[in-house]
Amino acid sequence: MTESPARPSALFVCVHNAGRSQMAAGFLAALSGGAVEVRSAGSMPADQINPAAVAAMLEVGIDLRTEHPKVLTTEAVKASDVVITMGCGDVCPIFPGKRYEDWKLDDPAGQGIESVRPIRDEIRARVLTLLDELGVEPVALPA
Repeated sequence: MTESPARPSALFVCVHNAGRSQMAAGFLAALSGGAVEVRSAGSMPADQINPAAVAAMLEVGIDLRTEHPKVLTTEAVKASDVVITMGCGDVCPIFPGKRYEDWKLDDPAGQGIESVRPIRDEIRARVLTLLDELGVEPVALPA
């Protein structure tokens, strides 16, 4: 009997873990259908997820209402195959052999939903590219 390969894993990091990284994690979890292990964290986590980010994701069928900002740990970085930063500067620990990407995205903090939608859509496009690079076929989101 052959062992099935381990699921790839990704960690999304931004400062507050309240907007961009949460949206990216939501998209990756939903679009991978569970085929990718997903983590998100922040260097200085906020008290709650940005309500405009939650509302924007609900519009596309992804519910972030039960999520909460988490603090970035060395263990989360070590456990991830891909680490994607989103404006967290130099606070993310670097380990040899890890794949790192920095996604330049506008910060949705303090923005209304009209401003958050284009950020959400850009994150979705980048997550679809990431899935392709990981060799994972995206699943359809619920209507």
